[in-house]
Amino acid sequence: MPTETVYGLAADADNDAAVAQIFAAKGRPADHPLIVHLADATAVGHYAGAVPDFARALMAAFWPGPLTLILPRRPGVADAAAGGNPTVGLRCPAHPVAQALLQACAARGVWGLAAPSANQFGRVSPTTAAHVQGEFGDDLLILDGGPCSVGIESSIIDCTRGQPVLLRPGAITPEQMQAACGLKVLRNNELPALSDQGPKASGTLESHYAPQARVRLMDAAALRAALPSAPASVAVWARDGVPLPERSARYRRMPASAEIAAQQLFAILRELDALGVADIWVHTPPDTPDWLGVRDRLQRAAF
Repeated sequence: MPTETVYGLAADADNDAAVAQIFAAKGRPADHPLIVHLADATAVGHYAGAVPDFARALMAAFWPGPLTLILPRRPGVADAAAGGNPTVGLRCPAHPVAQALLQACAARGVWGLAAPSANQFGRVSPTTAAHVQGEFGDDLLILDGGPCSVGIESSIIDCTRGQPVLLRPGAITPEQMQAACGLKVLRNNELPALSDQGPKASGTLESHYAPQARVRLMDAAALRAALPSAPASVAVWARDGVPLPERSARYRRMPASAEIAAQQLFAILRELDALGVADIWVHTPPDTPDWLGVRDRLQRAAF
């Protein structure tokens, strides 16, 4: 199914046999939890136990939208989807096709859909129906909702430790979330005591989102120095300030806008990878809050 972030491989979150087929199709470890997608916040109580006030404030501000909240899981629900963990990740997507599907499921007694990215585990996420078909062929029913408008996965906030903790950055910045809930959003590694206690969450492995080609992050000076002698086995995605040859299939201009770069990120990695290059040189994104999600995905792709 399409969402505003990426396409998801979906199954009834409370049907362990169906969820097992997701893990098998993706080649995903069974203890690596999936995010459960809901039609609206009324389904939260089916999956989650205690919901802190700051989590409810985040739901009110950003749902439907690209925000996942990690909450204590009620016993006996979404066991397989949660990977056996005592927590569950919940999100309410904004895409109209996802919303229509989730509402139709809810009308038939299905509380939520577990839906990780519809690709092989660890590889580049899909942002079009064609990407999904390229991963799985004609074995799936694919709901074509067009290109994803956000283009990178949701921000993930852990709500189980008394205050919001960012586990995965996305389009919604920590500053925006802090303004909405009134509490500082901590990073998972900001306090050593937190790092060892955090729940498992989707897309937080050090190596993830990787094409077949090696991804190398380079600053503008390094790119300018290396490009004149770049071999044909290299593709490049760079912002202004780095001179790129005209009309070359191996070179793409990175948008100056973080929002547009996020929309293009996975499609560009797939496109350049399809050229059969050995390496993809990527201009390191700026170290600013709006680029945090793009930086995170590229750093994991290059790990």
